[in-house]
Amino acid sequence: MIDYRSDTVTRPGKEMREAMLSAKVGDDVFEEDPTVNELQEYAASLFGMESALYCPSGTMTNQIAIKAHTRPGDEVVCEAQSHIYVYEGGGIAFNSGCQAKLIPGYHGRITADQVLNAINPDDIHKPRTRLVGLENTSNRGGGSCYDFNEIVAIKEVCLKNGLALHLDGARLFNAIIAKGETPSDYGRVFDSISICLSKGLGAPVGSLLLGNKDFINYARRIRKVFGGGMRQAGIIAAGGLYALKHNIERLKEDHHHAQLIAEALLQKSFISNMFPVETNILIFEVNGKYSAKSLADALLKNNIRVIPISPTQIRIVTHLDITPKDVDKTIHIINTL
Repeated sequence: MIDYRSDTVTRPGKEMREAMLSAKVGDDVFEEDPTVNELQEYAASLFGMESALYCPSGTMTNQIAIKAHTRPGDEVVCEAQSHIYVYEGGGIAFNSGCQAKLIPGYHGRITADQVLNAINPDDIHKPRTRLVGLENTSNRGGGSCYDFNEIVAIKEVCLKNGLALHLDGARLFNAIIAKGETPSDYGRVFDSISICLSKGLGAPVGSLLLGNKDFINYARRIRKVFGGGMRQAGIIAAGGLYALKHNIERLKEDHHHAQLIAEALLQKSFISNMFPVETNILIFEVNGKYSAKSLADALLKNNIRVIPISPTQIRIVTHLDITPKDVDKTIHIINTL
């Protein structure tokens, strides 16, 4: 089965499993797991930030960040299709007692002018605008990447208006590779960054939250309240450490595979309105003789899994478990439809 439903389906390879098997462990709630500590220190140094916190999921790192940056009754500014709003179970309200102000973006991206216009005045009738959340790459934007200059402009708006700036960087390394950037570029701009280790990087579990020491110390308390304190977590942290050291540059292969599949799909009359393919995600409209579901079913009969994300749209995500042979087979099946 060739599985394009998400890059979350990746499995650790032989070398990663060996690193996990030989990991030194301790009790991370006591901050005594040497592998977790090494992972956190390595990630923080990679981004040029002071500290990091290892958590079970990207949803948890995002939700901890929102909780740490806000007070109940505050407002969080984000793009209308952002993961923190659409895919985290109402966590902005449930965990932090905040509401979201949604900005309609372009393929998941918002601008500095839009952020400025979204800030509430100092009026007791309105919630206090406190946090701006960006997502790079944008999942619902088809893996689209921000222009870094726009991020810098958004940061300037935040600084002038006393707002914190958080990055949901679940697929940040895809953006970094695609745009020729560095992690330290992002570490200089954001107050907090969440990065996922279990998507394109291929680790089995975990995400990291990065920030300054005071922020991460507070985040550690929130993680405990959220039930995210782990004990001998070095076994899984070792997979994340291996991923950061070995699996970033190879994301180029995923991007190349996505481009090849996109080219094949665009030859078909029943495919239209494909989002620009910048990284490893394809989102496109299905029409004519297929619906999104019936096309997904046709592919499944040929042992290819994709996911309909609406009645008319399909998402395909390439990842490290997809080989060139898999891509060739996929293109062959597309050509027969």
